[in-house]
Amino acid sequence: MKKIKSSTQKKWIIEIILLSFVISVTFSLISETAIPNVGIIIGIFICLIFIIIGIIFDMVGVSVTASDESIFHSMSSRNVKGAKMAVKLKKNASKVSSFCNDVVGDICGIISGSTGTVITLKIVEKFNFNNLSTTIIIMGIISAITIGGKAIVKEFAIKRSNEILFRFAKILNIFDRK
Repeated sequence: MKKIKSSTQKKWIIEIILLSFVISVTFSLISETAIPNVGIIIGIFICLIFIIIGIIFDMVGVSVTASDESIFHSMSSRNVKGAKMAVKLKKNASKVSSFCNDVVGDICGIISGSTGTVITLKIVEKFNFNNLSTTIIIMGIISAITIGGKAIVKEFAIKRSNEILFRFAKILNIFDRK
């Protein structure tokens, strides 16, 4: 039994590393190709999108771990759309939480930081501001929005965990054709 669990764990680690790489490359490609070619306002908007994605996935990761599986079993027995997906997500809560919080959340944090760097360079170039001061202020703003946003949604995610998980499961259920 331990050997099977160990093998499954190793497979999961390899999958999550590969998935992290693909998501990171995709987000980086979007960021690095779009930001240099757009204005400062659009760049800020793109950066905010990455921050919001990170916050939303953090909320989902917390709600999966805090939710009550029995509710979804009951809904599943009544063939409520999305309930089986919610059960599947809850049964894999540690993996789902790791993916949402660590993979997507961390990647969005890194990408929003690099996007902030490009925005900083554009601001410094356009307005002839001090590079160090501008970098510190922009990185502080990005960090504050990210951390503040995640702090706000964590309590909400815990209190409304079943509802959030169910809505997320319904969205995923649209894409699941098994």
